[in-house]
Amino acid sequence: MPRKKTEQLTPLELEIMKVLWETGAANVQTVQGLLERELAYTTVQTMLGVLHRKGKVTRKLKEKAYFYRPAVSRRQVVSQTVGDIVDRMFGGSAESLVMSLLETRRLTPETLSRLNALVDEEAKDGKAE
Repeated sequence: MPRKKTEQLTPLELEIMKVLWETGAANVQTVQGLLERELAYTTVQTMLGVLHRKGKVTRKLKEKAYFYRPAVSRRQVVSQTVGDIVDRMFGGSAESLVMSLLETRRLTPETLSRLNALVDEEAKDGKAE
């Protein structure tokens, strides 16, 4: 079943969201100071406005400054992004994604072992219900 089309975050929007996920509510100046790269105040302000219009952040006016807070969790964004990649690049097959990660050596034997343990744990939890 195809996923509902939602707007993906641009790299800059994601960078700003990472700051908000780490700090919680923050004003433009705080976000600007915590970004990994230098950006003009007005650029950060504009991007926070875009994120607000997209419904990714909420804002509240406090003493003449807006404070922005994430309206979506990191987990929601990751789930949406991975789902989009699986749908677009792998025809909806998560197995194909994992196989691709194996073929390109993005998964180390240690990581694969941890994944197997998670799968085993999920299987046990599923049987208990």
